[in-house]
Amino acid sequence: MALRHAVLAALLNEELSGYQLAKAFDTGVANFWHALPQQLYAELTRLEGDGLITGREVVQDTRPTKRLFRVTDAGTAEMERFTAAATKPSFIRDDLLVKVQAADHVDTGELIAQLTERAAFARAKVELFGSLLQTMRGDRTEDDHLRHGERIGPYLTCLRGLAFEQENRDWCERSVAILNERRSARARA
Repeated sequence: MALRHAVLAALLNEELSGYQLAKAFDTGVANFWHALPQQLYAELTRLEGDGLITGREVVQDTRPTKRLFRVTDAGTAEMERFTAAATKPSFIRDDLLVKVQAADHVDTGELIAQLTERAAFARAKVELFGSLLQTMRGDRTEDDHLRHGERIGPYLTCLRGLAFEQENRDWCERSVAILNERRSARARA
């Protein structure tokens, strides 16, 4: 998948400015695709040049003029093509896992600190995703929203992000407990 498809997917439901797109990536899209704001702005320029999105200027009284972008028919067709194409399995590529792999041969003090930090980050993301899910479903139960909600795609991807961060949190916390226990046992021996 290219960044272009993540941007197109984010623009399918509404017009967004580059700033709004960056915020959308920070909160929702980031659970499956990370991009820096400058990458997003460059991709918006490319997508517009390719005719997959169109932009319009909006004059604001107290702020600079902004551009809002929306997906064109060609952009929707590109998303149809992308969605129909075969998907490759995903793989974990994480430097923290490489460090944990080496735990039997290094001092684990710094590793424990990094795992603790990652667990805290995951806890914050769990809270964020929980809040986003609540906002998306409003007063509906999750089952009712999943059956009858208007925008189910963002909800499902947010559910995946939530599950991913819950597992990260749990694994980090368990790893810290195991490494601390083993350090204590070695210190007593």
